[in-house]
Amino acid sequence: MPGEDPLQAGRAVTGGHDDSSGDAGRAPESELLRSARHMLPAAAGLALPMVPLVAHAQQRAAAFPVGTFEIVQGSVFAGVLGAALLSAFWLIRERTRIARENAELRGRVADLNASLHRTEALLNLRDQRVVVWAGDDRKAELLGALPAESGAPDDRAAFLAFGRWLSPRSAAALEHAVMGLREKAVSFDLTIETQAGAPLEVQGRKSARHAFVRFVSLSEAQRLHAHMRLENQRLASDYEVLLGLIDALKMPFWLRAADGRLKWVNRAYAEAVEAEGQDMAVRESRELLGTQSRANIADQHLVRPVFEQTVSTVIHGDRRMFAITDFASREGSAGIAADLSDAENIREEYERTVRSHADTLDQLNTAVAIFDQQEKLRFFNQAFQKLWGLDQAFLESAPDNALLLDRLRSEGRIAEQPEWRRWKETVLGAYRSLDPQEHWWHLPDGRTIRVVANPQPKGGVTWLFENLTEKIDLESRYNTAVRVQGETLDNLAEGVAVFGPDGRIRLSNPAFASLWGLPPEKAERNTHITAIRAECDRLAVDSPWGGFVASVTGFDDERRDGHGQAELRNGTVLRYAVIHLPNGQVMMTFVDVTDSVNVERALKDKNEALQKADQLKNDFVQHVSYELRSPLTNIIGFTELLTLPGTGDGPGSGPLTPRQREYIDHISSSSSVLLTIVNDILDLATVDAGIMELDIGEVRVEHTIFAAADLVAERLREHSIALRLDAARAPSTFAGDENRIRQILFNLLSNAANYAPEGGTITLSCRMAGGSIEFAVHDDGPGMSPEVLDTVFRRFETHSNGGRRRGAGLGLSIVKSFVELHGGTVAIDTGSGRGTTVICRFPLAPSGVKVAAE
Repeated sequence: MPGEDPLQAGRAVTGGHDDSSGDAGRAPESELLRSARHMLPAAAGLALPMVPLVAHAQQRAAAFPVGTFEIVQGSVFAGVLGAALLSAFWLIRERTRIARENAELRGRVADLNASLHRTEALLNLRDQRVVVWAGDDRKAELLGALPAESGAPDDRAAFLAFGRWLSPRSAAALEHAVMGLREKAVSFDLTIETQAGAPLEVQGRKSARHAFVRFVSLSEAQRLHAHMRLENQRLASDYEVLLGLIDALKMPFWLRAADGRLKWVNRAYAEAVEAEGQDMAVRESRELLGTQSRANIADQHLVRPVFEQTVSTVIHGDRRMFAITDFASREGSAGIAADLSDAENIREEYERTVRSHADTLDQLNTAVAIFDQQEKLRFFNQAFQKLWGLDQAFLESAPDNALLLDRLRSEGRIAEQPEWRRWKETVLGAYRSLDPQEHWWHLPDGRTIRVVANPQPKGGVTWLFENLTEKIDLESRYNTAVRVQGETLDNLAEGVAVFGPDGRIRLSNPAFASLWGLPPEKAERNTHITAIRAECDRLAVDSPWGGFVASVTGFDDERRDGHGQAELRNGTVLRYAVIHLPNGQVMMTFVDVTDSVNVERALKDKNEALQKADQLKNDFVQHVSYELRSPLTNIIGFTELLTLPGTGDGPGSGPLTPRQREYIDHISSSSSVLLTIVNDILDLATVDAGIMELDIGEVRVEHTIFAAADLVAERLREHSIALRLDAARAPSTFAGDENRIRQILFNLLSNAANYAPEGGTITLSCRMAGGSIEFAVHDDGPGMSPEVLDTVFRRFETHSNGGRRRGAGLGLSIVKSFVELHGGTVAIDTGSGRGTTVICRFPLAPSGVKVAAE
């Protein structure tokens, strides 16, 4: 304490530099110390009145022995005590003031908290939203919300993507304003519109460290006002764009007030009236049109607001034609002038060109028709009228294209289409196409028309109808002839070579090089005949190529054709012909006749052999006829004689025993079968030898049918087979050999009886079929398989196929031979489960004796 160590205390009061200098870090000075510094002068002031007291003490000290140090110490103590008292008094006073200030600060903090709560409550209202960006580039903070009907999303990322929920124009303006606010601290006030059509007011402000953008949903009045502001912005923008466009037009444009004075003109107007600028043209009221034209416009506006007419005026000393369009309202009028002078000149030139083209097209053989953009016929030439055969009045009535097609269809001038409406739409699609279209029409009268639809720039179509029938026919025939010629020459066994007047090959086939044994390159096109002669001379025994060269390259006026024969060293014999063609070319043909010579010799030898064989066959037929049939006839006769009673006259004679009679029956039937076979063989041999002649006469149909039926009656009764005859539709007679007809029917009935089942039925029918008479024999047998049917007419081909017995296989062969001798045909209709029907067709009157095929 200062009382305990006065020296130290006095040192501390006077400054205390030693204490402060010894500390490495000085503590911050308190408010109390700072107050004490201010109190020291006051304390010193309080210590001055005590100086007399000190002096009085010194006087008393003179009476009492007191040292100087004690006096100084007492003075200092008294001063310090006074300062302490003053400091205490001041501290009490400051404490009171600080307590009062703290109470005021607590009140202000409470007020600030209440204000903060009120602010947050206001910010979180549903009619506004605030976006706050901090200066340290942190993510934006969103406060509050907007009504759902505004179309603004609640999600933070979706809300900050302005282009998703604002109209494009509003989104672009807001993005630009926000960028200016954050980067350049440019405040803004905007009225924007959402995609739902709701207007919003946006305010942007920036503080030292934050950027704020507030979105406010407007009331009905504010919304109407915002709509008007937005509409005003759009109208102002559109007005600026329209004025810019009008000012850029090359056509004069003007605006007039209600009294008719000019209010605004574009640059084209100022140039037309030779004014230095647009303002000068308005200020000096320079008129583009004359007085009469303006008066006509004013008169027209009294009746209707729009004036449209072509007028003339003088521009830069030249009279020009303008198409004037002028609109008038209560507030004034606006007009525009389009220069038609060049267009009029072009139109006149176009009309002259069209007339010239029409005169030219009218002389063409190709049919031409021009339709306008409304598909109306505007021009046609004589070839068009002639092609379709339409009357002049109908064509001049400007029919549309669809009506023209319908009339051509109704009159049968174009082919009927499977889907007429779709076909017509396809044809008329040329009016909606940019490229020419081509069609091929094949008319009912055989003509072929190439139809070309060429769209016009103005929207119409020019139709060209080219009749290519003759051209296509000629091309087809020419191409066919060329192909046939090429294929024929390439596949000919004859060698052909055609040489031009210059001696070079124009055409040759492979057989030419093959016959002469030439390398393929020697027979190629443009090879000279001398090169071929050099190759062929060494191959021929007596080469004819010297004469060939003379015929090709010579100057023979008569141009005589020639032919001959050449023999090659390998033994081949070629017959050649030299033919002069009309175009100056020469054709040579070569035929290998080596085999012909050998065949001719062989044919001569074979002919002699055939003649000997034919003679041998005739001798055999005659020999068998007399040497074989006679013994068989005798055997059959004696067998029948043995069956008669009382035939034997010697001892032991008497009636035949049953076994003997059975043996004689077997001998008789076998002899009859053998005789039938011999007769069939003789008949076939006679037919093959070509010596059989038919005895053509009148054949009685019913008599012949019953006669053939009687021949097989016993055999049918043996197996209980019924025979049904049907000749109701047959003629009574026809020309033929009755015996051979009866033999044919007998063989067919015998064949049917062999395959008909027990108790079955055979049908023999006859009827007229076209110009021939038809006999048909049907049985209910098992039918023939395809393998049997293929060989049924072969001789000596036997098939059991369910039959009762196998024959010699000559019955159907004889039937076929005899039918073909009459000029008829044989057919078989058979199948499993439906029996077999053999059909023989005979002409009513045979033209002569035919030779039967084997």
